[in-house]
Amino acid sequence: MRVAMYYSNKDVRVEDIPKPKIGTDELLMRVMACGICGSDVLEWYRIKKAPRVLGHEATGEIVEVGAGVKNHNVGDRVFVSHHVPCGKCKYCLSGHETACETLHTTNYDPGGFSEFVRVPSINVERGVYRLPPNISFEEGTLIEPLACVLRGQRLAGVKEGDTVLVLGSGVSGLLHIQLARLTGAARVIATDVSEYRLVAARRFGANEVIDARGDVPEKVRELNDGKPVDRVIICTGAPLASGQAMDCVDRGGSILFFAVPGPDAEVSVKITDFWRNEISVMTSYGAAPNDLEMSTEIISERRIDVRDMITHRLSLAEAPLGFTIVAGSQDCLKVVIEPWR
Repeated sequence: MRVAMYYSNKDVRVEDIPKPKIGTDELLMRVMACGICGSDVLEWYRIKKAPRVLGHEATGEIVEVGAGVKNHNVGDRVFVSHHVPCGKCKYCLSGHETACETLHTTNYDPGGFSEFVRVPSINVERGVYRLPPNISFEEGTLIEPLACVLRGQRLAGVKEGDTVLVLGSGVSGLLHIQLARLTGAARVIATDVSEYRLVAARRFGANEVIDARGDVPEKVRELNDGKPVDRVIICTGAPLASGQAMDCVDRGGSILFFAVPGPDAEVSVKITDFWRNEISVMTSYGAAPNDLEMSTEIISERRIDVRDMITHRLSLAEAPLGFTIVAGSQDCLKVVIEPWR
């Protein structure tokens, strides 16, 4: 079968590898669509395991079912979660499923940028979600990204009436904007260095947008009645964003590192400024089963627009172009690879 093998952002090759064989408790899915995630083009994060087939936002059709599989059938349209928690460890039982060791060691074989994937038994048990009829394969690639956003905003405590600042208006930033508005945020302000993305931020619900190259804290106060904001969500790895976040958050507020800077970057926290202000600084990673179920429901009910976020639909042969587009932050939002296109 054909796969897009990742060596680096500038070296993605379409290669042939054997089609996976499934076991008794496993599934084989024909991949119909898989989104390129921003994390797929983080070379410091990915290249240490290259060459490999990436892609973790895959949807498709079940084409083979192991004899021991009871709840799934050939022909089912599904989204498959690549990482699944055990559901039994102390992290899972305390609501921190994405810190579960099992979650960090599970995956499907080989990756979503391929014609077929083998779904291991634990993923079959805990990570296969049937697509509602009104969710296309392409729209289904946004289930996992939205689920991660749901988890992040829950941890950050975003609630009705909040003012929310989203630093970075790529795909994750736009989903955060939409979800904050859906939750009932009183005002959502978004930043980016790209005019294309600032226009998109407005289109997807931001009340105000700011060029991130300017004085963001001053502009935030200008737009927010002279006050800082309740929640800051960092959706860019740009080191400048960390300092902007610290200078924009109000007392009792929270800063969520949804994206993080590279491993060599150090984030400075003005702890004495925060000392008496009860400000929370946190991270979030991935999504748990309940997040994925809620995400599927929200997309199915059209409460958040994911369809118009898809700007590029490319074939497997065009996967190198897709990585170039996403890594270069060109005028794009969601780039989806369709292996059978």
